[in-house]
Amino acid sequence: MDPQAARAYILRKLREDLPEARTYHCLEHTLDVYASAVDIAEQEGVSGEGLTLLKVAALYHDSGFAVQDLEHEKASCAIVREKLPEFGFSADQVELICDMIMATRIPQAPRNKLARILCDADLDYLGRGDFERIGSTLFAEMKHYGVLKTERDWNELQVRFLERHKYFTATNKRLREPVKQGHLAVVKEWLERNP
Repeated sequence: MDPQAARAYILRKLREDLPEARTYHCLEHTLDVYASAVDIAEQEGVSGEGLTLLKVAALYHDSGFAVQDLEHEKASCAIVREKLPEFGFSADQVELICDMIMATRIPQAPRNKLARILCDADLDYLGRGDFERIGSTLFAEMKHYGVLKTERDWNELQVRFLERHKYFTATNKRLREPVKQGHLAVVKEWLERNP
């Protein structure tokens, strides 16, 4: 297995093939999820092959956006199944990576520890200080694709999403959940001030 070659391939693909209008589901998001996954994995005691497969899953988790908008997780898995065997990944490793990627589909449904870490890494920003900055890139993307029109639509969606979302790892429950609840209160306040 050659994770470095797998990484180089997907980063180049994301750089070249993602539409510019993907202001949230972009290379920066992928690298952010990768860094968060590594950080959470370290705190959750994951190492060795599990960590390697988690890193690859993080790099490939939104690669399907380079191919299609809907069902991007399935498209990401199609890329994984096509390309990773070329880099020496076994059929079992490929399926474990796809299982992690499919777990990130909303509503998230992780079935193992690695998938729980990837799900938390994917939405790590919900409980961080850069919540507003990163959220604005998602709002811009959703506006561009006609999913939302106004800031009020966006903030109503954020309240629904934040209220339903839950972290899966002990690390993120401890470090991110309290901050996320603070963000939720701020968004609710905005909605009250802007009827």
